[in-house]
Amino acid sequence: MASQDWMTKDFYGALGVKKTASAEEIKKAYNTYARKYHPDRNPGDKAAEEKFKAASEAYQVLSNDEDRKQYDALRQMAGGGARFSPGSNGGFEDIFSMFGGGPGGGSGNVRYTSTGGGAGFEDILSSMFGGGGSGAAGGGFGFGSRRRPTKGADVTASVSLPLRQAVDGATVTVGTGREQVTARIPAGVSDGQTIRIAGKGQPGSNGGEPGDILVKVSVEPHPVYELKGKDVYVNLPVTFDEAALGATVEVPTIHGTNVKVKIPAGSSTDKVMRVRGKGVTSGRGNAGDMYVRIKIVVPSKLSAESRKAVEAFRKSAQGTDPRKEFRTMAQL
Repeated sequence: MASQDWMTKDFYGALGVKKTASAEEIKKAYNTYARKYHPDRNPGDKAAEEKFKAASEAYQVLSNDEDRKQYDALRQMAGGGARFSPGSNGGFEDIFSMFGGGPGGGSGNVRYTSTGGGAGFEDILSSMFGGGGSGAAGGGFGFGSRRRPTKGADVTASVSLPLRQAVDGATVTVGTGREQVTARIPAGVSDGQTIRIAGKGQPGSNGGEPGDILVKVSVEPHPVYELKGKDVYVNLPVTFDEAALGATVEVPTIHGTNVKVKIPAGSSTDKVMRVRGKGVTSGRGNAGDMYVRIKIVVPSKLSAESRKAVEAFRKSAQGTDPRKEFRTMAQL
């Protein structure tokens, strides 16, 4: 693209951002436009194709700090009082005054005249900004010869996994807007974690490498297990006598095996016991722990014999107040 073209194109408008937009805002806007107007998503839609091309061209310039500065300078000339047009002979003094020089003015290391046989517009810009001139590689000149390889935009995607697949790892398929990509989610992934799939995002420009796919993982709730990082929490139903007298019970692990857990006598609901090494195993081989939380289950119906036993227990426990400490804390 010839440098003069920059003066007639609104790259900020092509991305829908302000001139003061940050590099991150520009990248975000480009990703949005690229996804929305990509030809693969809009087959046969010429308007969408043109918007995609315009956004890509704009991002190529605005994502490069040096090119963006040069583009801003040219746009300022075109709209801020510089009286010239490409191909005209007059008004170049205004251009150079913007850069602290001008014919006969300032330190004046470079002088130009406005004669009919004077320097061409491209040659002037080349001298001002150090461009390659008409002999630059690829036959370009001015800013157009400064195209650099640009990495393609990243693509975001999301997947929802059952807890078992999150623990064991899974193979999933995600869409990029251009194609379907198969990816491996590693074992031990946690809820909200983002997995990066390198080189499968939007293609780069001018030989730049492609972007990546960023896959955000959601782990579906499980009726028994709850993951907190590499640790696993499980609510264990126990009877009143097991909690009161103590017991050893078998607890299923998330890996399909059973472990024996000893319940101390006099345990109350929500007492937690730790079983080391029975949590989620990460890719490095180290495992989290399993935390067993007691939940005392009271039968909805009691047999006559059981009722008599409970009534006898109530009678023997008279004088015990389980809510004494509760009332004291409530007054704090």
